Amino acid sequence: MAVVAAGVAAPLLRRRTKIPNAAVLAAAWAAPAALCVATPRSFKRDIGVCGLQMWAYLATYEMPADDPQKLEDRVHVDYPVNFDRWLGFGELPGLRLQRAFADPGKIRVPEKVLIWAHWVWFLVPHATVAYVLLRRREQFPKAAAMVYATFDLGVICYWLVPTAPPWYAAQKGRFDLTGAETKLGLRRMMIDYGQQFWRGRWPTLYDGLAGNPLAAMPSLHFATSVMSAYVLADVGRAEGTVAWAYAGTLGFALVYLGEHYVIDLLAGLALVEGIRAGAPHAAPLANGFSRLLQGLERKAQGV
Repeated sequence: MAVVAAGVAAPLLRRRTKIPNAAVLAAAWAAPAALCVATPRSFKRDIGVCGLQMWAYLATYEMPADDPQKLEDRVHVDYPVNFDRWLGFGELPGLRLQRAFADPGKIRVPEKVLIWAHWVWFLVPHATVAYVLLRRREQFPKAAAMVYATFDLGVICYWLVPTAPPWYAAQKGRFDLTGAETKLGLRRMMIDYGQQFWRGRWPTLYDGLAGNPLAAMPSLHFATSVMSAYVLADVGRAEGTVAWAYAGTLGFALVYLGEHYVIDLLAGLALVEGIRAGAPHAAPLANGFSRLLQGLERKAQGV
């Protein structure tokens, strides 16, 4: 339990103290395993392990942005612009969509729906895991492993290849707009509507959720929603249909709203398919680690 406490405290204290980043990450990622050893398997422990895993993920996700200038010096801006312009036959798909459907200066009802689909995402992967825990507990271990593996492998990419989203490239003048693209610059509609809907609460909400603004490749918004759709399709046809409809809506929203490039979504999809393909090969290692923890748990509980 001391290891669990240290894993919870270290990310909270890292900006106020001189705890090395490596020590913070070691403490945070040890906490879920420590909880498994310290307490017997239960519904509450399952929730706690998932919560601790995401707490470690958040610390890892935000850490590169502790030094904004250093992150900006490392960030890749141009390659996704070039990929998306190639995918859009010479024009960025996000700009093409906004020029075709957006009304400059206004946020209409369909766009509000897309923005809310984006905001709701912060609950969707975890709600998916919780739903499986409640309805198909025998499927929970696999479901949780698949969803949270998507987060964990994605965050490694953010460390190795920090990549800017389209709105950042637009702010930096990196689109080099020509022809039809100059008629409508890329708008970040979520910001416009967020300020309108949330009013004075918006800066606090945005700052709390934007822990690392230069982490766009792959899109974990899209990747985790796709993985959630796969997980829920294993639960039932109705659940899968709803989840796939949401994933498709979110994918369109991310590009249309200027939050991600199409290549970000394709990379997220590739991440999901890679995890699904690699899961059978990783299963023996995961099962061995599970048996190790279960053995430590039995000793700790005196069983």
